[in-house]
Amino acid sequence: MTTEKNYIEINKQSWNKRLNYHLKSDFYDLDGFLKGNTSLNDIEIGLLGNIRDKSLLHLQCHFGQDTISLGRLGANATGIDLSDKAIDSAKELSAKLNIDVSFICCDIYDLPRHLDKPFDIVFTSYGTIGWLPDLDRWAQIISKFLKPNGRLVFVEFHPVVWMFDDNFEKIGYNYFNSGAIIETETGTYADKVAPISNESVTWNHGIGEVLNSLIKNGLEINSFDEFDYSPYNCFNNTIEIKAKKYRIKHLENKIPMVYALVATKKNFS
Repeated sequence: MTTEKNYIEINKQSWNKRLNYHLKSDFYDLDGFLKGNTSLNDIEIGLLGNIRDKSLLHLQCHFGQDTISLGRLGANATGIDLSDKAIDSAKELSAKLNIDVSFICCDIYDLPRHLDKPFDIVFTSYGTIGWLPDLDRWAQIISKFLKPNGRLVFVEFHPVVWMFDDNFEKIGYNYFNSGAIIETETGTYADKVAPISNESVTWNHGIGEVLNSLIKNGLEINSFDEFDYSPYNCFNNTIEIKAKKYRIKHLENKIPMVYALVATKKNFS
């Protein structure tokens, strides 16, 4: 039986298996990206502000599109991801585009063994913390790698979304972190008919758990916003209400789908 002890290897293999389908998918629009399109959304662009010449650590970067987009905006960006195949693709992509960004392949909790410098900004977004069992350790990593008065910019799918079954017809999961969720799915969110089967180990994390983990580790919450749409068409039964704004058709604007926060590392000196 799958246990939490080997979740890192299970999830690494899951992301490695997805990669080729993601690279070819309309979802990631690699052709458009190569022609200069940004992969970032209005939500995070607005929160990041001017990042030119800022050092930026991007956690759980997949194959590097957002990291490279941040580099295009002038940031000195470093992307981290668990998947070795994704990081290999990220390095190839940044070299092809001649964008000077760096990539490191490791588990996020293991990052201090691979990196030893502080950053002006830590950034992480969309479908990241669900792969992590312990948000206190996550917040410790963020705090460790932020300079005093450095900022965390975090955008994530709302935990209310993860309560529903795949078709958003009933409540299927606990809002709170009640332990590992071990599942096998066919396809992938970027290509739902991809001929692959993925085992995954994930965790749900409520808003209180997120906020308290950051506060406990010396970060001050500057802003917190919730949105009644997703900028990605990655769920079932969606309808596009405006360009790059999707809702669950039968739920309309009744549920939050994304939240975003900015936090600053307190300067104790």
